[in-house]
Amino acid sequence: MQIREFFAADQVGFPVLSTLIFLPLAWAILVLAIGDEKRARWTALTGALIELFLSLFVLARFTPGTPDVQFAERRAWMPTLGASYHVGVDGMSVLFLPVASMLTVLVLVASWHDVKTRARGFCASLLALSAIVVGIYSSLDLVLFFVFWEASLVPIYFLVSLWGVGPERRYAATKFVLTMLAASGPLLLGIVLLAVAGRQSPADPYTFDWLVLRARPVPAAIGPIVFFTMLTGFAVKGPFVPLHTWMPTMLRECPVGIGVLLTGLKLGSYGVLRFLVPLLPEATAHYAWLLGAVGVTGIVYGALVALVQPNLRRMLSFACLSHVGIVLLGISSGKAEGLTGAVLAMLNLGLSATGLFFLTGFLQSRVGSSEVSALGGVAQKAPRAAVMFLLLSLAGIGVPGTSGFPGEHLVLLSAYETSLPRLGLALLGTILGAAYVLRVFEQVFLGPVTRPRVAAMKDLRPLEWGVVGCLAILVLVVGLYPRPLLAVVGPSAEALARPVPSVVAGHP
Repeated sequence: MQIREFFAADQVGFPVLSTLIFLPLAWAILVLAIGDEKRARWTALTGALIELFLSLFVLARFTPGTPDVQFAERRAWMPTLGASYHVGVDGMSVLFLPVASMLTVLVLVASWHDVKTRARGFCASLLALSAIVVGIYSSLDLVLFFVFWEASLVPIYFLVSLWGVGPERRYAATKFVLTMLAASGPLLLGIVLLAVAGRQSPADPYTFDWLVLRARPVPAAIGPIVFFTMLTGFAVKGPFVPLHTWMPTMLRECPVGIGVLLTGLKLGSYGVLRFLVPLLPEATAHYAWLLGAVGVTGIVYGALVALVQPNLRRMLSFACLSHVGIVLLGISSGKAEGLTGAVLAMLNLGLSATGLFFLTGFLQSRVGSSEVSALGGVAQKAPRAAVMFLLLSLAGIGVPGTSGFPGEHLVLLSAYETSLPRLGLALLGTILGAAYVLRVFEQVFLGPVTRPRVAAMKDLRPLEWGVVGCLAILVLVVGLYPRPLLAVVGPSAEALARPVPSVVAGHP
């Protein structure tokens, strides 16, 4: 396939992706320089809104119906090493830019009254994380991608250790960073091996350019090694079963905003889609059975554990683990439907799962706990929160008419065409998902009010209502009219689809 590069000047007249990356970093420095906490908050929100506007501008100017890389910018960076500053987006990545920017705005709004100390540092760290995430989604050079990948650990560590809500927040932050650093070793090794394998002769220079490497086949002898080393790095951050042990502790201790970003921005799944599928097509096809097995294991295991969790935050963390399994199942199919469904399932996580995490944080701020036993009868005192929780939960399990349905439907369709056993396990996970949603809703929102704090609680405040309402509207819009998203993602998914069967002999 021929991939045509659009240079930024040809489409919008200025380097819009670089602006999306570096503007929040500059804005974060500005926020730190402001002495007044209230002015710092408004300044941070203004910067986040500008970022959101620019990301929507990119999406509006994006040309659908083509798998081509658009808004590309390429500059010399480290020519001796073979690394360059190369950014661009296609149908597999462009939708994540406005989602990431929107979540940053919503987190700033939701934390307006909750973050009472060191607000400047919180806002600046959040803006820096937003810039880094955009860099991850738009990087077309593997060294540049790795730099952004590692840089994301810095703001996350400070956001969790300084503004976490649990007594073990510093332990959770340290565990997260050390785990991610341990996983970065195999990822970096895989990137280096990929550049080495991409040379057609010993005289050729090394390159880490995504477009160049995609056109160079990786030798069959080294392909599996590169595949598993890179997959390890992505699987830990995914998180994929069984490398998910950092997640429950992290989501229990982190501030609401970081929980929202960790559940909504599935960077590990994106890494598999962006790098393993196009750069290692033969290895990905050969080990598709493994990706599918990990996917359905995550679907069933995550739903089963979520079903018995006594804590709302832990329940959501394992529910997200189940949803990540759906993404992996779609990727493993190697079909355009499955890859498109995987992208849409990731986008649904950015809407439904983040909305549920916001609501859990709002309830915890009122009751002082996210334990299910501390709640009960919440619908009598907060009916709007109950309605929003039910709607977003239904989107999480893929009910028709919500944002979860298009992606899950396409993934199940691809599973039907490739492996009936995996389809059966995925359907079992869907049933279990409905079970834990109904169980939690009954125990938290229905029944009599038995706790004094629940009896004294108030419904969603205007800011909270705006945050959750925005996500709820998007959940319904995407669910009822997904056609524009399909037009953006579909061509890129078709370009990545494997022309060979995804089922390897001996592995269903």
